[in-house]
Amino acid sequence: MRRVAVTGIGVLSPLGASAAEVYANARAGVSGVRRIEAPFAQRLLAPIAASVVDFDPGRHVEAPRLRMLDRVSQFALVSARQALDAAGTPLAGCDLERAGVFVGTGMGGSLSNDEGYACLYGEGSDRIKPYTVLLGMHNAPAAWISLEQGLRGPSLSYSTACSSSAVAIGEAWLRIAGGSLDLAVAGGAEAPLSLGSLKAWEALRTLATVDAAEPAASCKPFAADRSGMVLGEGAAMLVLEPWERALARGATLYGEVLGYGLSTDIAHITRPSVEGQAAAMRAALRSAGIGPADIDMINAHGTATPANDSVETAAIKAVFGERAPRIPISATKALHGHLLGAAGALECVLSLLALRHATALPTMHLRAPDPSCDLDYVPNQAREGVAARTAMSNSFAFGGTNAVLVLGRGG
Repeated sequence: MRRVAVTGIGVLSPLGASAAEVYANARAGVSGVRRIEAPFAQRLLAPIAASVVDFDPGRHVEAPRLRMLDRVSQFALVSARQALDAAGTPLAGCDLERAGVFVGTGMGGSLSNDEGYACLYGEGSDRIKPYTVLLGMHNAPAAWISLEQGLRGPSLSYSTACSSSAVAIGEAWLRIAGGSLDLAVAGGAEAPLSLGSLKAWEALRTLATVDAAEPAASCKPFAADRSGMVLGEGAAMLVLEPWERALARGATLYGEVLGYGLSTDIAHITRPSVEGQAAAMRAALRSAGIGPADIDMINAHGTATPANDSVETAAIKAVFGERAPRIPISATKALHGHLLGAAGALECVLSLLALRHATALPTMHLRAPDPSCDLDYVPNQAREGVAARTAMSNSFAFGGTNAVLVLGRGG
């Protein structure tokens, strides 16, 4: 197995439109959760979301192509360009048949599908957009990246709900580590903030209520007064390549992917289990060839739902035993919301940047501790000077697919 370097990062998220901006806001505890200003906001019980602001797709995509791109594909294209630009010239001298794209998305072109249904059923019209299929299909983000960059290797899309992009990164890592690919663009994209999507999530009773005093603080992972998750949108992409190739071409090294673990909860389609989450963490450690004593920080799945946070706490204890209370654990969804299929990629990016800057990112809005969630969640303020070499990033999902990445600072 070859070492796999991360040489490029691209991000469009509620916390900003670059890796530097996203990291700075996460470190400072700046929330991207906002009140929804859309005309349909009054139809929502909790009109809040973590949205990407000031994004003008016309600045990034020419008009003829833009008609075929749902917002999810727009995000994917722009973040992939950022990642490749940050990687320098990774495609120079690369056999493009050995370069692939791996993208996770939970809901695909949700906005375009919602618009089509509103026209068809709401307005009673038979005239929907001619590109609706292309706009809405789940593999559109990966396909557009491959087309734009000329990458002729595998173009694969993963839809495992909230673990989709962690799976995408892990599967890309396997192929580069195993020698079948020399470069991959891997990550996730999601744009789920349509009325239909928001009402569907609302019906599941998993969304947070609005914090009346501070709407931006409505997502409260691991807190006693947590009430649920806040939906978010955006994309995060990584450029992965063999470590030796990256060194040879003088690339910036943002860190490395060390391992990847999967497990499946089989008891219930939405209810997590300690056993399932712990199994994925153990599998990731085995894949990385390290033990529980070697993990220095954790980015938790941390959705702020009552069920997940207590189960994840117990699963971390099951894996790390007596060390569990001494590991800094960050739950960054408090700030950027739950990007569903793109969440794992964004949290992977934040984990890599936290390692690079020797900082444990804060779990914000944790003012009322929950006795069942009694680990070190780095409450409300970043912790500087953390001498961490490795990080674990957890992604757990409806449907039961648990995915965990183990990351290294590199060097």
